Amino acid sequence: MPNCRSWRLLLLLSLWGPLLWMAETGSEGQTAGELYQRWERYRRECQETLETAESPAGLACNGSFDMYVCWDYAAPNATARSSCPWYLPWYRHVAAGFVLRQCGSDGQWGPWRDHSQCENPERNETFQDQRLILERLQIVYTVGYSLSLATLLLALLILSFFRRLHCTRNYVHINLFASFMLRAAAILTRDRLLPPPGPSPGDQTPILWRNQALAACRTAQIVTQYCVGANYTWLLVEGIYLHRLLVLVGGSEGGHFRYYLLLGWGAPALFVIPWVIIRYLYENTQCWERNDVKAFWWIIRTPILMTILINFFIFIRVLGILVSKLKTRQMRCPDYRLRLARSTLTLVPLLGVHEMVFAPLTEEQARGALRLAKLGFEIVLSSFQGLLVSILYCFINKEVRRAPPRRPAPSGGRQGTARLVPPLSAIRLQVQLEIRRGWHRCRLRRSLSEEQRQPPKRASGTLPLDFGIGQVTTGRVRSSGTLPGPGDEASRVSESYC
Repeated sequence: MPNCRSWRLLLLLSLWGPLLWMAETGSEGQTAGELYQRWERYRRECQETLETAESPAGLACNGSFDMYVCWDYAAPNATARSSCPWYLPWYRHVAAGFVLRQCGSDGQWGPWRDHSQCENPERNETFQDQRLILERLQIVYTVGYSLSLATLLLALLILSFFRRLHCTRNYVHINLFASFMLRAAAILTRDRLLPPPGPSPGDQTPILWRNQALAACRTAQIVTQYCVGANYTWLLVEGIYLHRLLVLVGGSEGGHFRYYLLLGWGAPALFVIPWVIIRYLYENTQCWERNDVKAFWWIIRTPILMTILINFFIFIRVLGILVSKLKTRQMRCPDYRLRLARSTLTLVPLLGVHEMVFAPLTEEQARGALRLAKLGFEIVLSSFQGLLVSILYCFINKEVRRAPPRRPAPSGGRQGTARLVPPLSAIRLQVQLEIRRGWHRCRLRRSLSEEQRQPPKRASGTLPLDFGIGQVTTGRVRSSGTLPGPGDEASRVSESYC
């Protein structure tokens, strides 16, 4: 008998360690020994009550004591409730509360149980404050993703509509915009499918326990993880493409773009699919929104951290090239510090450099106010990142503003049909642009013919002076010791990024 008593005490200590710690510190004037005696008396009374109670006819969940509260027989497909156990040190504060538990259609108790109404009020106040902050953050990122979705859709239509904007760089931008849109749509959809926090009132079955809703919620969770991963890989593609233009000697851009597509849309499947399989086999709980086993979550987290780190190194490399270029022309460019600051701020959302602020800090290390600061920083900036990218690389882009609108074709000679005639200034501007493009093509062909007669040399890896939003170009980077004039591919493409 003493051995049985010791075993029960060890089991109680393992299950309700925090509860006993509160009692040991003098909460409500009880010690751990007194709390155990009250718990033992509550357990005996529960067993006596269940022995005298008549079991209902038909299918039902059995009455039992789950080491916390006493459960009576319950009908299937119903949410059973039981009063808060009176052995709790703070029982007088939660005497009107209930513990809720789900009885399945097969007459078996489900793992879901809610005892939030019976928690210590002192700790519950802190929890409510944190929950209020998280709800406000959810409102903020919902607004951010909604605005990003609308502006990205408009930017995507603009880059796809004008033929003059069709080039490899803008194709990469289009895919990046699409990944931002998919991420925003997936997160907003997942939030609608996730069950509300807390149990359902009365005898209603929680939405989480409906098989169709559970399957839809898990599917949305999988799609969200893929879209988030695709968004990070396309940020990496942007960094690789920019690094290749400014530092490396490039080949055919069309051939590389196929690899960009494979990396941007195919790489996320390499870590999302294993995560889905492992999660289904070893942690198939609820909607997969909680990551209790951190080792499984690192299957997705590790590749994302690697993309953030690689993009950060590319960002540092590009800034080094920019600083060296601006310093060499400091005499002719007295505002080079302003240009450097502008270029830096422009590249931050494109490469996702802001993720490096809290990237070394894991979720296990972030506690309390630091955790809320990490969540607020990452959630707010990530939700508005698509809006910033669409504004910087589409709406205020000089090449987009210079793109001539399409004019309707002539009506074919029908009388009474109005013909839209462009103004004289627009015609003159278009002629000047065509002459300038023809002159640049002539210079480019001459430079390529001279280049074929000479052995190739490595590019110097410097940036142009005007690191602003520039023009669309085609072709490839010239392999010369110095950057040439306005017809050079690397010079003009680098301008379009900043």
